[in-house]
Amino acid sequence: MALIGFARVSTENQELTNQLEQLTGAGCERIFHGKQSGISKENVLQLQALVDYARDGDAVVVTKLDRLGRSLKSILETIQRLADKKVTFKTLDGSIDTTNSSPFATAQLSLIGVFAQLERDLIVQRTGEGRKSAIARGVKFGRKPSLTHEQQKEVKAKIKRRESVYAIAKQYEVSRQTIMRIRDK
Repeated sequence: MALIGFARVSTENQELTNQLEQLTGAGCERIFHGKQSGISKENVLQLQALVDYARDGDAVVVTKLDRLGRSLKSILETIQRLADKKVTFKTLDGSIDTTNSSPFATAQLSLIGVFAQLERDLIVQRTGEGRKSAIARGVKFGRKPSLTHEQQKEVKAKIKRRESVYAIAKQYEVSRQTIMRIRDK
């Protein structure tokens, strides 16, 4: 079992030194770290490299839970990705420790999964409610039509006159499929 550390700071002005010292003191053999904002690609790439590097039986260590990610969702997703690889997780501040097989550690991991699913379900529910509300207000979803309503009438008239789909598509600078969809309405 290897201890693998992950350290992250949110701004360029913050220092990684304290986290790196704590992780080294905890026995981490390798430490991945990022020193950019939570939005920065560097932190995402370093976290992905850590997940790719970790193997069955390894333990990922962070100083505090919030160092693993910028949002609860991303933290829970990372912990789940690690758990799927049979990699345990531990915070040095003691808030989470799945490195032992005690019933409490198993319950912690299960609760993390439950909260991750709850968050996903709430997002889906809020998105659905927002979509229904927008539709009720007359908001149209999807791509805007390539041709105006008037142009679509013209296309139908041309099709009735037996003009070729290819010629019509070329004239309106759209695909033949667009013309066929209008034809089949």
